Amino acid sequence: MQCHHTDQAPAAIGPYAQAVSQGDWLFTSGQIALDPSTGKIVEGGFEAQAKQVLANLTEVLSSAGCSFSDVVKATIYIVDMGNFPTLNDLYGDVLGGHRPARSTVQVAALPMNGLVEIDLVARIPG
Repeated sequence: MQCHHTDQAPAAIGPYAQAVSQGDWLFTSGQIALDPSTGKIVEGGFEAQAKQVLANLTEVLSSAGCSFSDVVKATIYIVDMGNFPTLNDLYGDVLGGHRPARSTVQVAALPMNGLVEIDLVARIPG
């Protein structure tokens, strides 16, 4: 197992890696809307947070030589399912025509009072 880290995404806020790879597979830890330069949740509501989460994941994927086109599975946690349409729009923009498997779950709360968290599984290009 190899740990992956980039300063372009927030440092882990607990005892875990931003991502780990095993063989050809990359597993990201859940990303919340932390600004990597401040370590604080971005302001501006759900849309701003979702954009930051996707930006953070872009950087974590890149640290292992991956992009969203390599993602095979996403798990999304949102506090309010009413934000699902906004999430779909932003997520679809990042993915383009790529369509990995996905689960979306409404949760009672997320770390640091975030509104959205996403983790990914990707195939590392070889």
